[in-house]
Amino acid sequence: MTLAEDNGPERGGDDMFAAEYVLGVLPVEERQIASRRIDSETDFARLVDGWEVHLSPLAAAYPEIEPPASVKPAIDRRLFASTAPTSADARAGLWSSLAFWRGLAAAAVAALAIYIAIPYVNPPVAQPQARLVASLAADGSDVKYLAVYDAAHHEVGLSHVSGERATGKDFELWMIEGKNPPVSMGVIPVGSTAHIVVSPAAQQKLAQGAVLAVSLEPAGGSPTGQPTGPVVAAGDLKSI
Repeated sequence: MTLAEDNGPERGGDDMFAAEYVLGVLPVEERQIASRRIDSETDFARLVDGWEVHLSPLAAAYPEIEPPASVKPAIDRRLFASTAPTSADARAGLWSSLAFWRGLAAAAVAALAIYIAIPYVNPPVAQPQARLVASLAADGSDVKYLAVYDAAHHEVGLSHVSGERATGKDFELWMIEGKNPPVSMGVIPVGSTAHIVVSPAAQQKLAQGAVLAVSLEPAGGSPTGQPTGPVVAAGDLKSI
């Protein structure tokens, strides 16, 4: 269940509903509802616009890359280059040739057989999800974060939605895998957005969809290596 379902428009959670719409994590039905509300409700449309601006810094570290100019001509040549004879009669003879179509069918069957067999000969290596997202929140707490795990860059991007840390305290991010003890991912820097580098040991666990949690700790983080303060926000990582 998403936060949109827990705190959707009927429960006054329009801000998180808009945020999840921008992140693209809503189910199809809820996304359709949000799209209709954008067209019909000015206030909700402003929330969506605000979240698009608010979340844009999370992607600032990943500049757009323009493919080389040679790529499109090469694709065009592969797809559209003519290999048929220039004579109209020769083309007609080719397309009407029974031997040609039998040969083409045999080649297609052989290609299909190879395509089917390759995965069994060389099983594909499982690739981690490129991006996972989580809405971090907890009952009785006004602290909310949106988290995006980017497997390609090995980092978690955090967007601070609401809730302030007390004076002399810090928020610390934790990874929880099953019943194993929480693993600290570091103190969350103050600010509307933050990026936390993921250690190699934690990357595979995050890619499998671990839980992220935020606890309130003394300044500088937990002195014990385990959460010492209350968990003020938590959520499951899910694929986009």
